Amino acid sequence: MHRRINVSLPQETVDLLDRVAPRGDRSHLIAEAVKFYVEHTGRANLRKRLQEGATGRAERDRIIATEWFSLDDERWPRHAR
Repeated sequence: MHRRINVSLPQETVDLLDRVAPRGDRSHLIAEAVKFYVEHTGRANLRKRLQEGATGRAERDRIIATEWFSLDDERWPRHAR
C-alpha cells in the first residue's frame, strides 16, 4: 500500500534528486533513503549505547570476574605438569 504525502525540500535537495532519479522513480529513491537512514542511525545509536554501558560497568564487571576466578580455581584445580 502506498500513501501520498506532501513534503517540502530545499531546492538543492530537489536538484540532487532530479540528477539521480527519474521523475517516476522519486518515491522509490526517497523510501530507500529513509530506510537506510533509519537503519544506519539505529545501529549507530545501539553501538553507542552498548559502548557507554560497557564502559560504565567495566569496573563492576572486573570485580565480579575476579571473584569468580577464585571460585573457578577452587572447583577446577590446576594439575601439576
